[in-house]
Amino acid sequence: MNLDETEFFDQDIQRIQFMEQVPLILDVCAQATGMGFTAIARVTEDRWITCASRDDIEFGLRPGDELDVESTICKEVRTAERLVVIQDVETDAVYCDHPTPKRYGFRSYISVPIVRASGEFFGTLCAIGLQPIKDDPARVVGLFKLCAQLVGAQIDTSEMLEQSNDALSFERETAKLREEFIAIVGHDLRNPIAALGAGLRLMERQMPEGPAHDMLPEMKRTVLRANKIIDNLLDFARGRMGEGIVAVRRRDVNLSEVIEDVASEIRAVSPHEVEVDLDLDRRIDCDPQRVGQLVSNLLSNAVTHGTLETPILVRGRTDEAALHISVENSGDPVTPEMLTSLFQPFVRGDRSSQNGLGLGLYISSQIARAHGGELIAESDGGKTTFTFVMPLEPAG
Repeated sequence: MNLDETEFFDQDIQRIQFMEQVPLILDVCAQATGMGFTAIARVTEDRWITCASRDDIEFGLRPGDELDVESTICKEVRTAERLVVIQDVETDAVYCDHPTPKRYGFRSYISVPIVRASGEFFGTLCAIGLQPIKDDPARVVGLFKLCAQLVGAQIDTSEMLEQSNDALSFERETAKLREEFIAIVGHDLRNPIAALGAGLRLMERQMPEGPAHDMLPEMKRTVLRANKIIDNLLDFARGRMGEGIVAVRRRDVNLSEVIEDVASEIRAVSPHEVEVDLDLDRRIDCDPQRVGQLVSNLLSNAVTHGTLETPILVRGRTDEAALHISVENSGDPVTPEMLTSLFQPFVRGDRSSQNGLGLGLYISSQIARAHGGELIAESDGGKTTFTFVMPLEPAG
């Protein structure tokens, strides 16, 4: 017998012990039959373990005590999945010569299966007496069946409650870890990267031209990527805490300026050409920081997967019903299978050299949703396009 098996049976015993109805069930069964020992037993192929008992005849079994299962009639109950009732061993045609009554010295016996909702055999509700059952056993069989069903249902309820409590404890621990994670990412990682970025800007102004100076753009790109990863990680962690991404809308936002600023940031740290074509004839009510983050994530994705030979295209337009912002890049097409999962967290393309955690598109889709819109992915003919569509209020 290994430790896991012992813990498994200990858990069964504890479940029965914690049920408030069990002592009453054993009392009722004892009083209804006049039998001196009643018990709930856990019965498996090779174990018979007392989970609860009422002992008025000093039979000597308490919770946790075991019998050799081969020496019990409960093993037969388990195998046949049917109850056994012996009114008087001495006159019973089947059990008069059975070794079990002789071994344990009883004259009367009842054992009813306890079966869980899943159909799993748990054990038995059983009773033994030193004297024959005086009344017709059929009168108490119904009571035993009902009590066994009640115990089986209580076992299921207890297990479900334990699972719920375990899940709640796990969620609380996970929430605590997320809070610690957010604190670490938001402070211990962001601050050094911010200092590194400030140092690079100072070096760019003061360092003379030369090979070392030529390395600064790539270093700035690395810092930008790190900042984007931190932003996406924080958004993802907050989303898993139930906070989600919230769009703090401002009225009359000049989105053309927001998009141009993001495109300029990408141009400054990427060798890709970025073309912007905007026809936004009205100001928009939105969260400019979040929309800028969405566009930045889409551009970073285009930089990762697009070819250098073809410019990345950023388009923006409004019609009477919606705002449309799209980012298009040339490159290997995205398979239909991949398109269906692009907006799931930690999904990345097939390039082994690509950067990031696979959160950018997921965060972008959540930003779109926070604005009441959606993010649509299309890939055909060597071009991949992501389009943010947000419903607009009718122009005043």
